[in-house]
Amino acid sequence: MTDNTAPARKPRPGLGRGLSSLLGDSTREAPVSGVERQPSGVRLLSVTAMVPHPDQPRRHFDEAALDDLAASIALRGLIQPIVVRPHGKEYQIVAGERRWRAAQRARLHEVPVLVRELSDAETMEIALVENIQRQDLNAIEEADAYRKLIGEFGHTQDALAKLVHKSRSHIANLLRLLDLPAPVQQLVVTQQLSMGHARAIIGAPDPEALADRVIAKGLSVRETERLAREAKPQPLGGAQPRGSRGGGNATDGDADILALEQQLGDALGLNVRIAHGEKGGTLTISYSTLDQLDMVCQRLSGDVI
Repeated sequence: MTDNTAPARKPRPGLGRGLSSLLGDSTREAPVSGVERQPSGVRLLSVTAMVPHPDQPRRHFDEAALDDLAASIALRGLIQPIVVRPHGKEYQIVAGERRWRAAQRARLHEVPVLVRELSDAETMEIALVENIQRQDLNAIEEADAYRKLIGEFGHTQDALAKLVHKSRSHIANLLRLLDLPAPVQQLVVTQQLSMGHARAIIGAPDPEALADRVIAKGLSVRETERLAREAKPQPLGGAQPRGSRGGGNATDGDADILALEQQLGDALGLNVRIAHGEKGGTLTISYSTLDQLDMVCQRLSGDVI
C-alpha cells in the first residue's frame, strides 16, 4: 500500500520566539563582493571590516560601561559573536555594536562574527530584540524602533508585542512618549526622567517646564501626575477631571492605572486589579488553578523569565 501523504512542511519561524527564531537555521552565507565564500558558522573577522547600522535602535552608549566591558574583553576575549550582514565591500553590524566598540577599546584586531543574509526589516527586528533582551535600550530608543518598524516596514502593534514578548499596551504607551518635545525625550534618554514621569506629563500645557521642575525637586511619579492635572485648564462648572477625586481608589478614572492593569494582565495571562489611593494601595492577581498560582510564584521569585 502506497502512502501518498505529503511530507509535513517545516514550520516557518514566527514572531515572539527570540533571536534564535529570527536568525533561523540557515547553514549558508553569501560572501561580500570580492570576498571568497567561507564556511558557515562563527568565524573571525577584522574589526575594521565592520560598520555600524545607521538605524540601529541603540543610540546612547554609556562610556563607563563600555570601559568595563572593554576591560572584561581584554581579559577573557569576546565570548559572544557579533551578528553582521554583507553590505557592499564591508559587513554591517546587525547585533552587537556595543561589543564591537568595546573590542576596539580592548585593542582586538579580530572578533568572532556570525554572517547572515538579512533584509532591512529582519535587521531591525533582530537589533530590537537583542537590545530589549539585554535591557540595553532606554524608553525613547525602544519607542523609536517600534515607530520605524510600524511606519517603514508595516508591522502592527500586535505583531510587535509578540516579537518582543511585551503587551500591546506597553507598545502603545511607549509610542506616546514620542509626542513629547525633543528636550524632554532627551531627559529620558539620559535617565534624568523616568518613563513613568515622562508619561505623566504628556499633554501638559508646558511639558518642558514641568520636566525641569520634576527633576529640580525630585518629585515622585504620583506628584508629577498631580501637577500635570493641575496645570491643565479646568472644565466649566468646576468639575474635577477624571482620576482626581481626592482620596480613595482612583483606578476607575486613571488611564495610567488601567493601562498598567492591562499590561500586567497581558504579561501574566491573568486578571489583575490595582486599587490605588493617596497612601498606597493593593495589587490583586486572580488565578483559577494551582498551576497558575505556581506560575505567578515562579515569576516573582525569578525562576522563569
